[in-house]
Amino acid sequence: MAGNATIPGTGLIVVDMQVDFVTGSLAVPGATELLGPVNEIIGLPFAYRVASKDFHPPGHISFATTHGKPLFETITIYPPEDLVAQTGGDVGTIGERGLGQTLWPDHCVQGTQGAEIIPGLNVDDTFDIVLKGMHPGVECYSAFKDPWHLLRTDLEDNLHRHEVKDVYLVGVAGDYCVKFTAIDAAKAGFNTFVVIDGVRSVSPGGKEYEEMKAAGVGIIDLVELKKRMQVA
Repeated sequence: MAGNATIPGTGLIVVDMQVDFVTGSLAVPGATELLGPVNEIIGLPFAYRVASKDFHPPGHISFATTHGKPLFETITIYPPEDLVAQTGGDVGTIGERGLGQTLWPDHCVQGTQGAEIIPGLNVDDTFDIVLKGMHPGVECYSAFKDPWHLLRTDLEDNLHRHEVKDVYLVGVAGDYCVKFTAIDAAKAGFNTFVVIDGVRSVSPGGKEYEEMKAAGVGIIDLVELKKRMQVA
């Protein structure tokens, strides 16, 4: 960080830079290349910094082992009845709210090394940490909320509490958790930017960036970020 000066209204979200997503059971291609660029970005004078973590219980609904099915098969999952009832929803419509779910290797299990932030990443005690995917029956790619809006994290409240207006995102995976977090940030009214130098995706092609642009997310590089952070 450049001295003690920060740029008011700026916030950085470091998405899921965890062992299992970088070198472990669900390693994203090229993710090992991100340590240097993301540390450089972390060092810029953001007023607020937060890191998200997948933090699944054993037997999570996204694990192929939970269902005894092949890796990367797609199944349909439904909102858990208990959560729908707790949030005042209509349990009678659960069958109409199915979503496709890719079945992944077990990853980022609570209490395992795979759930930890990668060694060498400068995520220190100045960061807030947002945990997601903790309910066994709910997948949660976005660091804001699950796709059924049954479980919300503290992320949006924290951004508002720190008076953040401009949100910048880095991390993995670009086509999953980065994308859904960025889109939710834009929907929540934040000026939202994904810094491509600090992102890697599961699939090639870059389709996720077009989807984010269509949702109002800006796609920038590190050069542009430094200009915006007044350190170019």
